[in-house]
Amino acid sequence: MPTFARLPPPEQVAPLVRWFWIPQWRIAPGRVSRQQILSFPACNLVVGPDGVELAGPTTRVSYRDLTGTGWAVGALLRPAAVPHFTSDPAALRDASRRLDLPDLQSPVVEAMTGAGDASQRHAAAVAAFADWLNATVGPPGPEALLANTLAELVDTDHAVLRVEDVAARLHVSTRTVQRLARRHVGLSPLTMIRRRRLQEAAQLLRTDPATDLAGLAARLGYADQAHLATEFRTVLGFTPTAYRRGTSDAVTSATARRFS
Repeated sequence: MPTFARLPPPEQVAPLVRWFWIPQWRIAPGRVSRQQILSFPACNLVVGPDGVELAGPTTRVSYRDLTGTGWAVGALLRPAAVPHFTSDPAALRDASRRLDLPDLQSPVVEAMTGAGDASQRHAAAVAAFADWLNATVGPPGPEALLANTLAELVDTDHAVLRVEDVAARLHVSTRTVQRLARRHVGLSPLTMIRRRRLQEAAQLLRTDPATDLAGLAARLGYADQAHLATEFRTVLGFTPTAYRRGTSDAVTSATARRFS
């Protein structure tokens, strides 16, 4: 099965990157490992042996079939970094675009294929990635930092259930919130809130399959259990009950990891 490492960003790029993530895999010949991915509502800059790509925000679950041997080094970008790579992140929803960035790819590939154990190679790859970001993107301005605050608020304040809640906490208009989300995330603020709630629901069901669904729905601000089930089915393609049943199976659980 693939291994997955998540590393915090160095201090100099903390306003630009939420974390770095590094999957590695060595799949037996003739076998395929399908990875179910429920990504965070954000863009990812991903370096691999074959190039660099910018993956846009997602609106649904996706899959990645892994074969052979490989790796990737990804940066989950904070909103402040996104305009440097695209002026319209919404155009990349559920899609990705190849970028010609040899100055980024070369040092990361060198680090990932160099000497040392896995943790040493990972640290070197993150350092190379961070050095490039720091030199290329530069420090974010006030609007970009406000967009970071917006995303952090949606991610961490579970009392935020509406766009008006975000606007009140940021002391700006709902129109400003919508503009920030459109330019720096590529999703509407309401979509970000809904995705955060769904992420949390999925996480709780993975870690505790015995979680009461009605109680979970109430805890996360859904109108009722049926509302939670509808959201699950719309985005993931199956119900919370089916998801819970799948995560209780060791084989399914092992193949249901997020790459970002």
